Parts: sequence; structure tokens; C-alpha cells
Amino acid sequence: MSTTTERRELRVAELAAAADVSADTIRYYERAGLLPEPARSPAGYRLYNPAAVERLRFIQACQRLGLKLRDITDLLAVRDTGACPCEPAADLLQRRLAELDAEMARLTALRAEMVAMAEALPDPDCPPPLPGTSWCPPSEGR
Repeated sequence: MSTTTERRELRVAELAAAADVSADTIRYYERAGLLPEPARSPAGYRLYNPAAVERLRFIQACQRLGLKLRDITDLLAVRDTGACPCEPAADLLQRRLAELDAEMARLTALRAEMVAMAEALPDPDCPPPLPGTSWCPPSEGR
């Protein structure tokens, strides 16, 4: 049996505290369509269903995985129908993994380039740089 406090609707600040996000984040998610428009009190305060806490946690978990808001919106739309969002989530995660692999390869190449530059410095024959030139003139053999 539910208690009254479990069923009580939450104002923005209460929801923000419960989900450990800012009130501005909640308002942004509402504008972006990630949170359904809440009911309003007679005084005009937003009143969120307690289930919004779990929805915010789901959004945060998706963001930690690097999913874009439009992807999260799609997952929530499937979830809101009552269907399992596992298949679309698997597709999104596979795409995200491919993006991560490409970024890691790019960063590995960048690191190798930086290591080579660092190992070449300091060059005892390096003159003071001229305006508009690189750090040191290229050495023979590089």
C-alpha cells in the first residue's frame, strides 16, 4: 500500500534534489521533450509525478554512456509505450561503441605524434622562434 508521501507530487526543487540535478536541467529536459509537461498547482508551480525521479536517472545513465539527447528521446518514447527498449538501446550502444573505437584510434595517433614531438625537444640547436612559425624549424631527417 502506498503512503501519501510516496504519491505526493514534487516541485522542481524537490525533484532536482531527489535526482541530484539542477532545477534548470529539469526545465531544459522538459523543453527538450525528455520530461513530459508536468501538472501545475493553482499557484502555477510545476508538479512532477514521483516517477520523474527514475526517468531523470535513466536520462543521466544514458548521458554517462555518451548517448545524445535525441537518442535518449527515442529510447524514452519506446519505453513510454510499455515496450522493452532493449533492441533500440543495443543498436544505439553498438553505434556509440564504434564512435568510441574511432575516437580512441584518433587519440592514439595523436598521442604518438605528441610523443615524437616531445622526444625531439629540446633541440640544442633550436633558435628562438620567429613570429608565425612552428616551435622549432624541422631538423634534417624528420
